[in-house]
Amino acid sequence: MVELLERIESQMSATRLPLVAITVAAVPCPDTPVIMTLHWHGFLEGKLIDIDDAQPLRFTSVPSSALQLNDRWNDLRDLDLATMEAGWELGAWDVARAELPSCVRPGAPNQEAMDCLKAFGQFPWGVDGNHVVVSDAPDAGDLVAAAARRGYLMWTFRPVHGGIWGEVADDVTLRADGTREAPCPVECLPPTVDRTRRTVYRFGRSAGPIVAH
Repeated sequence: MVELLERIESQMSATRLPLVAITVAAVPCPDTPVIMTLHWHGFLEGKLIDIDDAQPLRFTSVPSSALQLNDRWNDLRDLDLATMEAGWELGAWDVARAELPSCVRPGAPNQEAMDCLKAFGQFPWGVDGNHVVVSDAPDAGDLVAAAARRGYLMWTFRPVHGGIWGEVADDVTLRADGTREAPCPVECLPPTVDRTRRTVYRFGRSAGPIVAH
C-alpha cells in the first residue's frame, strides 16, 4: 500500500513551508514507482555576498520537491484510494484525477510530451538559472519513457492543512486545523486508462448561501 500522507507530513515538517499543491503521477503498471511532487510557497533570497547583513538583490521561488515512492501496489485503485485519503485528511476541497494517453501516438501535440515530463518531476528547463523542481527520483526517466508509450495517471489536490489555503477555505467539513477525520467516505471510481478522462472527487462543502442563477 502506498503511504502518501506519512511522506507528505514528513516533508512538511522538514521544510516548514506552506504547500500550494501536491501532484502524484504513475504509469498503469503494477509495482512501478510513483512520483509525488510537492509544490511549495516560499522564496529564496539572492545576495551578492553571503553575509547576514547583505541586502537581497532578488527573490526566487522555492523549487518543488519530486520524490520517488517505491511502495508495492497491485491495482490502480490502491493509488486512487491513497491519494483520496491524503487529500481528505489534509483538508483538500477535492482531488482531481487525470487519465492521460500515450504522448508518442501519431498526431499528439508537443504540449502533451511537456506535460508528461513535468508530471514526473522532469521539468525541462529552469528559471533564471534556478531549478524549478528538485528531484529525488532515480527512475523518473524510465517512468517518463513508459508513460510516453502506455499513458499515465496524475492526481492533484491543494491541502488546507499545511497549505496556503487556510485563510480562504470556506468549507464546513474541516476541523479548526484544516484537517478531516479519517477515513475518507467518498467511493472510488476505478480508473481504466483506456481514453483521456478527468475525474474530480469533491470533498468540501461551502458554508455560504446557495445563489440561484
